Amino acid sequence: MSSKKITIAAVQQICTTEVENNVQNAIVQIEHAAAQGANLVCLQELFANRYFCQSEDHEQFALAESIPGPTTDKLSQVARERNVVIVAGLFERRAPGLFHNSAVVIESDGGLAGLYRKMHIPDDPYFYEKFYFTPGDLGFASFSTSVGQIGICICWDQWFPEAARLTTLSGAEILVYPTAIGWQAPEKDEWGASQTNAWQTMMRSHAIANGVYLVASNRVGVEDHIEFWGNSFVADPYGNILVTASDEKPETIMADCDLVTIETARTHWPFLRDRRIDAYSGLTKRWLNE
Repeated sequence: MSSKKITIAAVQQICTTEVENNVQNAIVQIEHAAAQGANLVCLQELFANRYFCQSEDHEQFALAESIPGPTTDKLSQVARERNVVIVAGLFERRAPGLFHNSAVVIESDGGLAGLYRKMHIPDDPYFYEKFYFTPGDLGFASFSTSVGQIGICICWDQWFPEAARLTTLSGAEILVYPTAIGWQAPEKDEWGASQTNAWQTMMRSHAIANGVYLVASNRVGVEDHIEFWGNSFVADPYGNILVTASDEKPETIMADCDLVTIETARTHWPFLRDRRIDAYSGLTKRWLNE
């Protein structure tokens, strides 16, 4: 079987209050990755902004923008100029009073190949996302691109195996998780290592169970109450981590991937073949013992 090799990059950056600087920094990293041979570049969740969900502040809605809009226009231009596919997380203004935590797939010709809206919306201390974001209504899907079929889930989605499975069943070969996750200062010393390990283990399990490549692009640096833990990585369909970033500095990581490995993994570990789809109706219920 002939190979289908691509190079995947994940950008891990520090964000400031200056939107233009954040966008320009991301573009510089996209251009750098493309110059090094990247075919797909993945940016983090809400990459154009600091993580504003640490408080409930109506003024933050002014950060949102339409899709297509100013930021997607800039990304489309660099995608076209550098012949690279881009996945980017954005604060979407859909209509007055209607906002989403979204991600776009931009094809290498600059066209918009797909839009995903975050389905699972958290509400935890300093992660007050339910105040800002309407849950996604586009479902779990993947998008055809020149580098393969790309499926997107966003941050809190990454903890739900159902999301990874349904995205895979739509045809995804690469699962991309734009992310903004980190430690809160009172928890880091006692729980920091186990939290990071759980986060990475959960996504590696998605790669294994679904036989896909997986990219997690996280932010890094301290923003108010959260120290974002970086550790962006790319994993293969066996769950092996091909490359990972540090937990303390901005980086752009790159990994060479052969999509033929997906078929090899799925035929040797035939989880999709052996699924008992006749026995899973309980998954649509909140709880079975009632």
